[in-house]
Amino acid sequence: MMKIGLVILLFAFVAAGCTTQSKARLKERNAFLVGQNTALQQQQTPAAGVTVLGAVQNSAVPWVAGLTLAQAVATANYLGLHEPRRIILTRQGESAVLEAKVLLNGAVIPLEPGDLIELR
Repeated sequence: MMKIGLVILLFAFVAAGCTTQSKARLKERNAFLVGQNTALQQQQTPAAGVTVLGAVQNSAVPWVAGLTLAQAVATANYLGLHEPRRIILTRQGESAVLEAKVLLNGAVIPLEPGDLIELR
């Protein structure tokens, strides 16, 4: 009877040890997956900034609070032979066409991170 009790106690110890190890492995695996997901999200999220397409030297303009369309175009350093006639601003899939004269007349158009600007 004593041997049976000892065997049961030994199995309980082994089972408890396996459960603790499996829980530790599960925690490690979950932590690994959280890290992997974070890295993937950072890779898939466009860098905080705006993109300027057209004849520009720097198409990636870093985001700063209060960034305007005129500032982004100046930062991109337009290299075209002629001034652009139209500017297409795309935000979250919706586009607006602006005449470039709007900027020359001093209009202040605020931008948001992820905006896409096309100079034509």
